[in-house]
Amino acid sequence: MSSSGTPSSESPPPAAIAQEPALNSTTAAEPTGPPASPATVIANHKRKDTSKVIVRFRAIGNAPIMKQNVFKITGSSKFMSVMQFLRKELNYQHSEPLFLYVNSAFSPAPDEIVNNLYKCFNTDAKLIVNYCTSPAWG
Repeated sequence: MSSSGTPSSESPPPAAIAQEPALNSTTAAEPTGPPASPATVIANHKRKDTSKVIVRFRAIGNAPIMKQNVFKITGSSKFMSVMQFLRKELNYQHSEPLFLYVNSAFSPAPDEIVNNLYKCFNTDAKLIVNYCTSPAWG
């Protein structure tokens, strides 16, 4: 307030303004090196992820129990390959019903990437896949 009792608009001293860091979105978001060529970006995108995901299969209900239930599967493969692998291990035909669930909760889409499921739903560094011959969970 000024001496006359009316509010005054005081501006901060110039030194205080200079000390505040400037918020510039380009300094933190831009890469420091030259941009990659389109051919390099495409080659990196086409390169498959060779990391492995540990998958543990658990039988539910009257499904046959596997002697070995822990396997390593390529993370970049689709969940459909897990379904096909399990059918092969159980000697199930394509016409026989087989239902797969992740963490006893949901059935993922066949085109879901295994590594994405692992990142979101792993338990003790394993992706738990429950299988049964009749629908168990929604």
